[in-house]
Amino acid sequence: MNLSTKKSTKQKMMSGALAGVLMTSLGIAAPMIALTQTATAAPADNLTAAKRLNKLLTNTKSMTANFSQTTKGASSGTFKGSMSVQRPNNFRWETKSPSEQLIVANGNSMWIYDKDLEQATKQNVDSQVGNTPALLLSGDPSKIDQNFKITQPYSNKNYYVLYPKSDNASFKSLSMSFSGGKPVMMVLNDTLGQTTSIKFSSIKMNPSIGSSQFKFTPPKGVDVINQ
Repeated sequence: MNLSTKKSTKQKMMSGALAGVLMTSLGIAAPMIALTQTATAAPADNLTAAKRLNKLLTNTKSMTANFSQTTKGASSGTFKGSMSVQRPNNFRWETKSPSEQLIVANGNSMWIYDKDLEQATKQNVDSQVGNTPALLLSGDPSKIDQNFKITQPYSNKNYYVLYPKSDNASFKSLSMSFSGGKPVMMVLNDTLGQTTSIKFSSIKMNPSIGSSQFKFTPPKGVDVINQ
């Protein structure tokens, strides 16, 4: 394996791991509807922001969209594809260019399949939930406030910034922006000093998604790695 291939492999795997965190986050962000704008632009206090976020999470059960994911840092690059998410804890993240990669999670396990590398990695979702925004899926405002500092910088804008309180979290901050009641952009600053922006388009809220979308069986001949 030459240096170029090693670098490409590293970028793909880091992108896959990051996408997993983001999509776990998106499982939280998807059930968003627009807040009624108010006259003031003052920030909401943390408890109010957490309660608003929790209240909004219960309104949408599923979402599909196309995405464009751009990372700036050690693993710079832009990836495009499609995604689907269904509460609780189900998501499918399929990168189609510049390379093909599939990430599927169903609440118990998460698969990262890289077609070019002929490699599939299986991870236990439970082992990585503790310090990710997946805790927001609990639907308990007190737990949200306990584990995250959730801010709404402008009370008249549908924009939230989450800061994990744990030192072991895999990201420093995660921001979510909404337009017309739909999440249109997420920006994650990770612990590696990288910034990843994800823009969503062709968004469909509450579609019917077959359970097969959240299942994965490694193709014959693919190397399987259990983590």
